[in-house]
This record gives sequence, C-alpha cells and structure tokens, in this order.
Amino acid sequence: IWGQASSGAVPFGTMFALLCIWFLISFPLVWVGVWLGYRRPLADPPVKTNMVPRVIPSQAWYLHLLFTMVIGGILPFGAVFIELYFIMTSVWLQRFYYVFGFLALVLLILIITCAEMAIVLCYFQLCNENYMWQWRSFLNTGCAGVFLFGYSFVYFSSSLEIMGVVSTMLYFSYMFITSMLFALVTGTVGCLSSWWFVLQIYSA
Repeated sequence: IWGQASSGAVPFGTMFALLCIWFLISFPLVWVGVWLGYRRPLADPPVKTNMVPRVIPSQAWYLHLLFTMVIGGILPFGAVFIELYFIMTSVWLQRFYYVFGFLALVLLILIITCAEMAIVLCYFQLCNENYMWQWRSFLNTGCAGVFLFGYSFVYFSSSLEIMGVVSTMLYFSYMFITSMLFALVTGTVGCLSSWWFVLQIYSA
C-alpha cells in the first residue's frame, strides 16, 4: 500500500498510536473484565443437574454440526441478501444509500431469523439428548458470516472491476473483517436466544 502511494495507507505514526491505545487501554480493561467476571457468582440452574455427564447417543445425519451450520447460516444470510447488495454497492462503488428505515427493518428480520433458527436447532438437539448446545448455538447462526464471505467472491467477480494485487487484497481483507463481525453478531444472537429458551423450558 505504501509502495504504491495509496491515499488509504495508514501512516506509521497512526499505527503506533493505535497499538499504544490497545496496550494501554483495551488490554488492561480486558483483565479488569476477567477479574470482575470471576468474582461474580454463577447463576443457579433452574433444575438440579447431575455431576456425572450422561453419554450422548449417536445423532442422526441432520444433527451433525456441519449440516446444522449450513442450515442455521443460510437462512439469516438469505434474510439480508438483497439489502446486502445495495450496502456493498454503496461501499465499493460510491453509490448513495438512503433507505435506512428499510435497513432497520431488515436488521430486525435478521435478529428474529437468527433467534428462531437457533431455538429450533437447539430444540432438536435437546430432543436427541445432546446437551452440548452452547457452542453449537453460536456456530449454527454464526455460519452466516461464512456465507457473507463467500458472497464477497461472487460480488467481486460480477460487479467490481478491481485491478491489481494490492486492491484485491484490500477488498478481501475488509470483507473478511466484515464477515467476522457479521458472524459474531449472528452467533451472539443465536447463543443468547438458545440460552433464554433453555432457561424457559427447564424452569417451567
């Protein structure tokens, strides 16, 4: 980036300042959060649990992790697929984006879709006596970020005319970061929804 004198190149002074901010502010705050988290007492489960874990029986093919990740990720991605095209066009092709009300509605639909998919997949998993739902509930809906990153390749080949290795690297780097953030958001919604669902059914 610096070799091609790009206007998007971050100066070394700015990079050094960001590193100092991370080491002096963000990193200590992480340890403060860890200290506070370990001091906080754990919430009591709604039912009495056995200290000896039960053996999880063999699962059906449609309950394997890869299959549930595909199903749990493709529906939230499909809910925002059309709007995603306009957002990427406004970012990469400098088009104006002005339908923020519709964007808020699509965001609401995305949250509801993630919550419903996570709850349904968690219910199927619990019905088959698989109690390891925590990370799977995150991964099931978080897989939408993988579909977003895959769509970035389709958008790159169909709508963009980016030439050069550096520009291509910047595009896919930014889209990878965006996909990771999207996966974190959708996975968090799925995990919190499954947690609420499990508390509700076992406290009834």
